[in-house]
Amino acid sequence: MNILITGASSGIGKELAKRYESQGHTIFAISRRKADFENSYECDVADFDKLRSIVKEITKNNKIDMVIANAGISYPHSTAFMPFEEFKNTIDVNFISIHALLENIVPQMKENERGKIVLISSLAGYVSSPTSLAYSASKRAINSYAEGLRNQLSKYNIKVINIKPGFIESEMTTKNKFKMPFLLPLEKGVEKIEYAISKDKKEYDFPFIFAWVVKIVSILPTNLKDFILNRLNSSKI
Repeated sequence: MNILITGASSGIGKELAKRYESQGHTIFAISRRKADFENSYECDVADFDKLRSIVKEITKNNKIDMVIANAGISYPHSTAFMPFEEFKNTIDVNFISIHALLENIVPQMKENERGKIVLISSLAGYVSSPTSLAYSASKRAINSYAEGLRNQLSKYNIKVINIKPGFIESEMTTKNKFKMPFLLPLEKGVEKIEYAISKDKKEYDFPFIFAWVVKIVSILPTNLKDFILNRLNSSKI
């Protein structure tokens, strides 16, 4: 398969790319830093014009069988009101870049009547953290986008897989200054993501116990849910 992966220079993206390359697949890696793959492109996915140009170049001569929209950022948790530039950058990288990425891939997959689109969301999309507004909002937006895209493309035999992990060891999580419940080693987390992709899971939440707790909180009455979230907001993060 020809597999295009964003955020492939470190963490989840790099580990996924290495695994698929070792299985004989051709990797097209897009990341802010040069990745250790033959077909590597340096690009901040928030630079939409450059991203669209790169993908157009790739798809001109290659049919993409699977795309993994993995690139993402998160600023340190804080109770302060987030600066606009940081908020916009988070939404641009985590969410809007996905549509720019898919602009030239979806038509190609529709023509071929096959393909997989993998979106890396987060359990943070279920409950909006008062200390991480932009990140939570971007991941909730991905969940909505995945649902609509999945049903839009199902008649073309295109699978849309939305993966919502909890905390996984990576460059993103190392800067967190709080205890992360059910923190998974990188290899274990990527193993679960690879499993979900292989099984064409429409949605896949993990780790199970943490996902269960988060989903329970998400459906609590508003006053009770706000009480829990306000406790988080009152902590000195």
